[in-house]
Amino acid sequence: MNFLIVGLGNIGPQYLFTRHNIGFMAVDFLAKQKDLNFKTDRLASVASYKLKGHTIYLIKPTTFMNLSGKAVNYWLSYYKIEKENMLVLVDDLAIPFDTLRLKPKGSSGGHNGLKSIEGVLGGTEYPRLRMGIGSDFAKGRQADYVLSNFSEAELETIPFILDKTAEIIETFCVEGLTKTMNKYNQ
Repeated sequence: MNFLIVGLGNIGPQYLFTRHNIGFMAVDFLAKQKDLNFKTDRLASVASYKLKGHTIYLIKPTTFMNLSGKAVNYWLSYYKIEKENMLVLVDDLAIPFDTLRLKPKGSSGGHNGLKSIEGVLGGTEYPRLRMGIGSDFAKGRQADYVLSNFSEAELETIPFILDKTAEIIETFCVEGLTKTMNKYNQ
């Protein structure tokens, strides 16, 4: 069976360690664990590996966040993957920093990457891993906050979050959504 793991983020060095790019950071971390290199292809950077008879494709859309759906749609179609076998890794302001929450579906919550995917796929029925980035910003400063870098203290915690994310991704691919949610959602 094939799986598509989508890390959401923005391309460019100025966005590298921003809160909005934690999805990119997660797939980069997993790729490094597996000694993979991304190749830039149609609408995304792509890498893949085998795990217990499954092929896991990692993508980082090169379309910028608000057009992520174009890349997702293309690669789902190209690899003939059902959206149930896709996992979108997305930053989330609504949950505390370092909290991970796996969901089978849900609203975009105002997230432009999820809005784009929702628009292209025609609904919200696809798994996502919500990665908490906290919400320590003044009223009206949300955009500045998500595009800001993590603090020094947060950066020390990031490797542990990314390691747990890699575990969740592989458990999702091998054991399925329900078992993974039961195991990791607190």
